[in-house]
Amino acid sequence: MSMDTLRTEVDRSLGEFLDRQRPIVSGPDLAPLLNAARELLSGGKRLRPAFCYWGWRAAGGGDEPGIFVAAASLELLQASALVHDDVMDKSDLRRGMPSAHRRFQRLHEKSDWYGSAEQFGEGAAVLLGNLLLIWSGEMWRSSGLPNLEATQPFHDHMRTELMCGQYLDLLEQAHGENTFESALRVALYKSGKYSVEQPLRLGLTLAAGGGAPWIEELCVEYGNRVGIAFQLRDDILGVFGDPVETGKPAGDDLREGKRTMLIARTLAAATPEDAATVRRLLGDPDLDAEGVDKLRGVIEASGALDECEEMIARYLEESLASLDDAPITTEARSALADLAVAATSRKT
Repeated sequence: MSMDTLRTEVDRSLGEFLDRQRPIVSGPDLAPLLNAARELLSGGKRLRPAFCYWGWRAAGGGDEPGIFVAAASLELLQASALVHDDVMDKSDLRRGMPSAHRRFQRLHEKSDWYGSAEQFGEGAAVLLGNLLLIWSGEMWRSSGLPNLEATQPFHDHMRTELMCGQYLDLLEQAHGENTFESALRVALYKSGKYSVEQPLRLGLTLAAGGGAPWIEELCVEYGNRVGIAFQLRDDILGVFGDPVETGKPAGDDLREGKRTMLIARTLAAATPEDAATVRRLLGDPDLDAEGVDKLRGVIEASGALDECEEMIARYLEESLASLDDAPITTEARSALADLAVAATSRKT
């Protein structure tokens, strides 16, 4: 199955699920919640559903329509995380459109309602994120696939990891200085595991009917490595990405003061003068283009950018090698190799 075909099936499943929510989330007062969910879910790379689907096929899963429903539910979890993340980071844009809390803030302003428009926007976005989280579990259960009970502990663990990762991210910013190891822990909990490792594990377990030593080995050796490389690429795009491609302003992670693996490596390798520049400018919400360029220059001069690119290449190579001896279908082996490359070389 091509990525375009998989995307079509995932989009169809999401559309049908949201249509079923309309009787509950309807009328002029509640419609903005459903509309915001639809708009947010209209974009995205669909990598998480793809890892789940090809995990299913890798373990011998067949042409069961329910797998598309189960896989698509991971997009609802992703959307929930993005909405909450944007509130915490005070991000104005997501995928080139106003972030959810800004969308609701503008609704308040246009409607000339009472109270703080900003507070209303943030509150509404938190509730939307919660709603999407609830829906992700509901959609997963509605897939009707066999072995859902066997996967439930993994599904629960994935959502817990994500929430813990969000908290660790807040804690990392509050602590200020960080290490590469602490940034890696945040990256794995907040993104890497629920983006690659856990979707793959869910798909494999759904098809296999339970855990097996080779499944755990593949999830760690392939899924974990691709997840780290995925997040390293995200760190680089947050600083050097093209706004046209990423849908966010250039250097947005720098304004938000993100304590990423890239920044940790920069502070560890930079000269004392350059490190002081990073500490002074990182997290400045008014950081202009000149400031962004200055920080980019320090990151490159420290060698951190090249080092992170080398790590991505190494993790990718190791993850691809782990597929060679895995007892999976030839079709899935090829697809998972392609997904690993796509996840680590993307521009958005």
